[in-house]
Amino acid sequence: MRGAGFAAGVGLVLIVAFLAGAARDVLLLVFLAVLLGAALEPVVAAIRGRTGIRRGLSILIAYATFLLLVVGVAVFIVPAALVQLGAAVERLPEFIARIRGWSDNLRPQALADGIAGLLNAVEAPFKSTAPPDPNSIVNASLVVAQIAAALITLLALVFFWLTERPRLQRYALAFAPMKRRAGLRDAWNEIETRLGLWVRGQLILMATIGVATGIAYTLIGLPAALLLALVAALAEVIPIVGPLIGAIPALLVATTVSPETAILTMGAYLLIQLIEGNVLVPMVMRNNVGLSPFLVLLSLLIGGTAGGILGAIVAVPIVAAMTVILDRLQDREVPVPVDPAAMATPDAAERDAVERRPPSSAAKARRRPANP
Repeated sequence: MRGAGFAAGVGLVLIVAFLAGAARDVLLLVFLAVLLGAALEPVVAAIRGRTGIRRGLSILIAYATFLLLVVGVAVFIVPAALVQLGAAVERLPEFIARIRGWSDNLRPQALADGIAGLLNAVEAPFKSTAPPDPNSIVNASLVVAQIAAALITLLALVFFWLTERPRLQRYALAFAPMKRRAGLRDAWNEIETRLGLWVRGQLILMATIGVATGIAYTLIGLPAALLLALVAALAEVIPIVGPLIGAIPALLVATTVSPETAILTMGAYLLIQLIEGNVLVPMVMRNNVGLSPFLVLLSLLIGGTAGGILGAIVAVPIVAAMTVILDRLQDREVPVPVDPAAMATPDAAERDAVERRPPSSAAKARRRPANP
């Protein structure tokens, strides 16, 4: 019986893993919906606490505001950015010609040949004068339709998650033993709170970087300033390497204007990132996910390898949720002593105290019953 039960359990795990792999895109949409729902949940609670209205009406108000912001970006910002993208594509041959003339004088010759090959690869799609293939048009239309359907599905999932979350939580916790339900509920709520803080912080940072870079690029006189600001804002969602990715298009465009414009663009972007890193990030992202830079970088590498750009974006909140679970599984009654070699500037007294203290001394002291 034990062997049969073990085999059935292994088979069930394999079936679930296969279904999860097949429905990876759907699970990604659901996870993104949970992230957005966790970000909107405090807004719903704030509206309900200040006005006293029902939860359903509070959800409608918060969701309608969020939907208006999404529609506003899609109607006013994205079309203008696409117009600027078309103008930038028209100026691309001139930019490539400038880079080609500069690279011809480089030495060694292998470096010049490598840059020339890269420029040829970039220029090849724009040299074709033949009409587009009907299959290409159909495939492009299908991609646009899939993206639109995914966005509509995501917005619908966010709404249903907000309305059905308490019921789903009770249903899921009903499978757990009675004595563990309170702890699981606390872990669930802590994970959602941390994910919501992360999403709200990222949205604030993205909006701030987009507005700041848009103003700076406009004052400098960069072509396609709105498009470049949108790229910088979207790249901000990627931790650590996002600011670098967002700066590259602006610097490339600035080089087509003049060297002075490129220097001004680099200086403005560095100033914005300096203010963000030292002022805005400590204010907005304080105590949000609590991950070390090593875990953030590792999660980015694994997520990017497994799921591309979207995998890198969702990897950080997934790891943050896993750390909440691991923190609750740790034995907090027995503290781990600090390694004296890992201290920044340990003195002799601190080193001796740490080396002489047994790992379980603090736990025994806390567990000692009080004298009657």
